[in-house]
Amino acid sequence: VQLQASGGGLVQPGGSLRLSCPASGSAFSIDDMSWYRQAPGKERELVASITSGDITNYADPVKGRFTISLSRHNAKATVYLQMNSLKPEDTAVYYCNERGLITGRGRYEYWGQGTLVTVSS
Repeated sequence: VQLQASGGGLVQPGGSLRLSCPASGSAFSIDDMSWYRQAPGKERELVASITSGDITNYADPVKGRFTISLSRHNAKATVYLQMNSLKPEDTAVYYCNERGLITGRGRYEYWGQGTLVTVSS
């Protein structure tokens, strides 16, 4: 299963973007969803995460600028990442991640295909 992240693009420094990523299955199966990023030549790093109970966690470089949220509708969920005051160092491929538990099948972890965010003037 591959999640479908979207919303990336080219934006000027100081600008904003909102990434979105629909969860793979029922919202009731989700333990947490996260956004990671990988810049050229660097390792993938956690940007932000949110639990099924809406507890959030942010990497220090994005605190106060990025907001993660989890929307639920008709047992489906979508994770968003609102990115404000973007900086050139935010340039990376952003990946969504979903972890959960399916009754009778066990735990799972899925990744998205990545969406490119480029911050440049």
